[in-house]
Amino acid sequence: MVCSSYLRTVIVQGVNIQKVAEGLLQFPNFRKGLKTVSTATFLSDRIFPSGRRMMVDTSATGNQGPTTNKSSPEKDDNGGCASGGWKSEDGKLGCGYSSFRGKRASMEDFFDVKTCKINGQTVCLFGIFDGHGGSRAAEYLKENLFKNLMNHPEFLTNTKVAISETYQQTDSDFLESGKDTFRDDGSTASTAVLVGNHLYVANVGDSRTVISKAGKAIPLSEDHKPNRSDERKRIENAGGVVMWAGTWRVGGVLAMSRAFGNRMLKQFVVAEPEIQEQELDEEFELLVLASDGLWDVVPNEDAVTLALSEEEPELAARKLIETAFSRGSADNITCIVVRLYHHQSPPPTIEPQIQTDDTQTQTEIQIQTQTQTQTQNENENETKTGPIDG
Repeated sequence: MVCSSYLRTVIVQGVNIQKVAEGLLQFPNFRKGLKTVSTATFLSDRIFPSGRRMMVDTSATGNQGPTTNKSSPEKDDNGGCASGGWKSEDGKLGCGYSSFRGKRASMEDFFDVKTCKINGQTVCLFGIFDGHGGSRAAEYLKENLFKNLMNHPEFLTNTKVAISETYQQTDSDFLESGKDTFRDDGSTASTAVLVGNHLYVANVGDSRTVISKAGKAIPLSEDHKPNRSDERKRIENAGGVVMWAGTWRVGGVLAMSRAFGNRMLKQFVVAEPEIQEQELDEEFELLVLASDGLWDVVPNEDAVTLALSEEEPELAARKLIETAFSRGSADNITCIVVRLYHHQSPPPTIEPQIQTDDTQTQTEIQIQTQTQTQTQNENENETKTGPIDG
């Protein structure tokens, strides 16, 4: 049975590689054309064009009214970049977010930003969810994780316990919701919860959160990679194996050691978060949360330096996206920048907005249609044992 399953996996992977090769050969003129376009021109004209604008409601209402951006197109099927931002009523905190499909055929990144008052206490929540094997798990987290957390009875009194229990319960709920399907997708989660001046950063997977203190980048999460010594030991103690298959993978399949979902590997790939707590003072300037599409090509120090170069957090988030893409990121790229203004005067409030790309050329649209069709065919043929990257 094992040999047969492994053989089927190798065959399917071989077919997928052949399809990718055929796709590359099919568009030589387009690839040559891309090389003649400067990076700056492509980014300014394609990622952030002056297109239609969509309003985002970011005002908290009621005693416990979490703000959501449900009207925001986190998944942009046309390949454009969604971006926006908001500021707190007292002007001490600003948030900018940006999400780009990049070179991938489909978008599997989601993000969530919420602000509310609970028992008179201001609470802000920021999350990056990077799906793999499909977008269903990431979308489920965007819709449910923070809602479940704020409903936890110890959310304000014992926040770290509430986060840990909510993460694992939400994972169980997701697996239960898909028990009758044949899908086995998963997602990372890197979240920052700000309760007053207390910051709680929780991480599952290889998305990451970094904070800037007096201009220095300090990681508040450590990527969950299978070859991390403590993670490898945990997996092997549970009866699993870490193998090299292009990169280190759990069972030769999954390129991260913790994730939501991934039913077939759940014994080894847990959704228990690592949590760091930080009391914020005036030396802390900003937070950067991002999927690995950014961190694969932008070191922590570069991300902080780039974000600090822009007063407006939305512009900072967009600059990070541009930089990651120009440096060759081949993944979906999503980031959130949270700026802490403390006692300084914040920049003028801008109108929260979403920008999307309406101005694609017919060639790009045709290529995306071809790629999406190819991806759908591949998904129909994929097995539960194929290599998965975040």
